[in-house]
Amino acid sequence: MSVNSIYLALLLGPEVIVPLFFVLLLLLIILSASIKIVTEYERAVIFRLGRLIGVKGPGVVVILPVIDRRRIIDLRLVTFDVPKQRIITKDNVTVDVDAIVYFRVTDPQMAVLKVKDYFTASALLAQTTLRDVIGQVELDDLLTRRDELNKRIQQILDESTEPWGIKVTTVALRDVVIPEMMQRAIAKQAEAERERRSRIIAAEGELMAAEKMAQAADYYAQHPIALRLRELQTWSEIAREKNMIVVTESGAKELGTILGVVGTKKQE
Repeated sequence: MSVNSIYLALLLGPEVIVPLFFVLLLLLIILSASIKIVTEYERAVIFRLGRLIGVKGPGVVVILPVIDRRRIIDLRLVTFDVPKQRIITKDNVTVDVDAIVYFRVTDPQMAVLKVKDYFTASALLAQTTLRDVIGQVELDDLLTRRDELNKRIQQILDESTEPWGIKVTTVALRDVVIPEMMQRAIAKQAEAERERRSRIIAAEGELMAAEKMAQAADYYAQHPIALRLRELQTWSEIAREKNMIVVTESGAKELGTILGVVGTKKQE
């Protein structure tokens, strides 16, 4: 303690120093309770004597102890997992579906004034909306049109939570669990579908081959010389085989004789 402090204490006396110390201590306590720091991603909703005076932050916020009440609202994106729901689809198939919802607070004042607990309210609303939407579609649509269902659920949630100052950005169906018996039925259906496609492809191939053969027959009928050349080429290919006997009927007897001679020489 400095000499001036000691001199001041002796001059004022203990009956003055002690109350002054408590006053300074009280002022420090009031000052520390009045100054609050609000981060960049937060906002403070201030109530004075029960009446809303506004939204403050980020930075240093001064509130009056006892008189003012504050509610800190986080503006960052919030993610919550919708618990797995057992739902009956439109075609009477029981499935277990869960989803993930992403949302954020866009209006802190509305989030405080319009709903007591916006997080719990949004979570329960997401569960109810998920059950309603999935219950209106068939199993095939649930398995093949997830993107459309995600957008539909997100739109319904966004419209319902907009009065609360909440923006639902994304909804994603994470997992769909179907009964084992239904899985076997789907597998059989897929197998039958693949078999149907293979038969159709084979039939289409036969049809295309028949069409080409019909076109070739028409061309040969119009051009007999081409048919004759094709016949000679076929005989030439058959003659390459050493142990094959060819019996053919042709208008040119000498060609058959020549072909037989060639085949005999090759066998020798």
